[in-house]
Amino acid sequence: MATLILSVVGSDRPGLTEALAEAVFSAGGNWLESHLSRLGGLYVGSVLVDLDEARVEALRAAVGAVDAQGLEVRIAAAAAPSAAEATGEVVGFSVVGQDRPGIVRQVTGVVSGLGANIETFETRLSVEPHSGAPLFHLEARLRLPPTLKAEAVQAALEAISGEIMVDVALTAG
Repeated sequence: MATLILSVVGSDRPGLTEALAEAVFSAGGNWLESHLSRLGGLYVGSVLVDLDEARVEALRAAVGAVDAQGLEVRIAAAAAPSAAEATGEVVGFSVVGQDRPGIVRQVTGVVSGLGANIETFETRLSVEPHSGAPLFHLEARLRLPPTLKAEAVQAALEAISGEIMVDVALTAG
């Protein structure tokens, strides 16, 4: 079996997810996981697919037809999970505050400095109800190295929260 990642980007329009699903199905693939969204006016995302090794070229041909409809699709082999990836605590955290440049850089700098791996990372903007100012939201899930505890992550993020003027909350993975 081959496990592949399809990376997609293109002009958003109705039917793109269905066209991608049809391509996977027609090649005999199984759609395992996906993250698809409208971002910056484009349809973007990734799909994890499992299929028989002998059907990889059939998948390439099928997504080529979708590509011809205006959706760029790249195919890459998924990496096999390592034993190290399964160890260590998983924690989630959220950050909320008035939007300004540098929040993502500072938060990811802290996380990277601790040696934690970002497994999921999502951001969005909303409007602050009273002032109408842009409100920045970040939600992430981290895999901590075995020697790092969630309390250390909480302390490190709280140490910069005043500087970047955000609220931080940690949750169990």
